[in-house]
Amino acid sequence: MTPQPGGHRVSGGVAPFLLKAAGVLGLIFLFVMAGLWLVQRSVSARLDPDPVTIASASVAGLREQNRLSAFQARYVAVVTSTQQRFGLSAQRTVIMPGTVDYSVDLAKLNQHDVVWDAKTKTLGVTLPPIEASPARIDLNAIRAYGEGGILTRFTDAGEKLDAVNRRAGQEELARQAVQAQPMKLARDATRRAVERSFAMPLKAAGVDATVTVRFANERTNSAVWDMSTPIDVIMNRQN
Repeated sequence: MTPQPGGHRVSGGVAPFLLKAAGVLGLIFLFVMAGLWLVQRSVSARLDPDPVTIASASVAGLREQNRLSAFQARYVAVVTSTQQRFGLSAQRTVIMPGTVDYSVDLAKLNQHDVVWDAKTKTLGVTLPPIEASPARIDLNAIRAYGEGGILTRFTDAGEKLDAVNRRAGQEELARQAVQAQPMKLARDATRRAVERSFAMPLKAAGVDATVTVRFANERTNSAVWDMSTPIDVIMNRQN
């Protein structure tokens, strides 16, 4: 039987329509997937904060503090001076306590001193050297003992001895303050304080990172600083 011409026209019209419909649906699907990808990327960026950005904000916050003092120590200087005049001698001993603050100048900290190692998720911070302040003398606790009798009674030998002892006492307190052990204790206390300052906002944002702090004048065998990139360089690349 010869097919009806109408059958050819109907069959030939449906096929192009289905192809066009499939093409339109394919484009719609691609647009939907692209939109979902953009939304997912935006949400991920908000839910997965950049540790470099957080570290940069921490640097700015620390710089605003100007100086950080995380350790304080009290020392006692005992000095003795002797003076001779007219064949007579006078001697004076002073016990002088003083308190020393150890601090770092955070105004010297900049973005280049903070490095990020994405592979190990380690944040390295290099601080300015620890500085010991001049000792604050506890005037009420100073004790002076001396002997000289006539020389100190009728001359200014006693006053001069006290002046010499005060200078010597301050020098002795300064010498004690920069000994290896108190400087180590000061660095350790400051290190812990700065590590917390960087680790707390990272942890609050859900970033699992290790913070390592060193001082500019401190030797270290750690390779973190050699393998990592300063955060200011990373931020410039992102911009």
